Amino acid sequence: MLLRDKKIEMPTAQTALPGRDSAIPTAKEHHVFSRPLKGPYPPATEKAMFGMGCFWGAERKFWDLKDGIWITAVGYAGGLTPNPTYEEVCSGHTGHNEVVLIVYDPKCIGYEQLLKTFWESHNPTQGMRQGNDIGTQYRSGIYTFTEAQHAVAQASTVEYQKMLTEGGFGSITTEVVPAPEFYFAEDYHQQYLSKVPHGYCGLGGTGVSCPVPIGDMAE
Repeated sequence: MLLRDKKIEMPTAQTALPGRDSAIPTAKEHHVFSRPLKGPYPPATEKAMFGMGCFWGAERKFWDLKDGIWITAVGYAGGLTPNPTYEEVCSGHTGHNEVVLIVYDPKCIGYEQLLKTFWESHNPTQGMRQGNDIGTQYRSGIYTFTEAQHAVAQASTVEYQKMLTEGGFGSITTEVVPAPEFYFAEDYHQQYLSKVPHGYCGLGGTGVSCPVPIGDMAE
């Protein structure tokens, strides 16, 4: 997944691939938690979604939290092509980002803790890339499911920018938008680094800590 020559411009409705009407096949069960990947999920759970580079390593960051995490899944979101395949996303002609969907119990782990993991696990100042992985599918993104999530995510961006600036980093390029439709990625991508423990992971954080809570972001 060291893709150095991918397009860094989003496609338009005219140039995007057509995709397909039905979902592509994926895993039935989570490889780590042994739960149905697509649910049903417990009614008390909530969802979060993040893009932070190659989704293999990104997903592991969240299942490693364990307590309060019900399911993690990798997939594609934020593009134009319905039900895309991995190859189509890699072409740069779908506009999708590689993302992680997290289903969590807010009584056991808060959204702020998920944001902390998000910010500290990648470099959110790199635009359409993450390390050696280059392309629109590797952009940094927070995709929110509620107004409360959106407010906290925006506030955390402001506060974390202050910390990054103090650490000598540039401007955050993370997109913070309402969650678009999520398309589950193929079976072999789900929990990839559990199946292949020494597989590729291109994530690298900035080393700048993100304390919880950040300022007044929860207000």
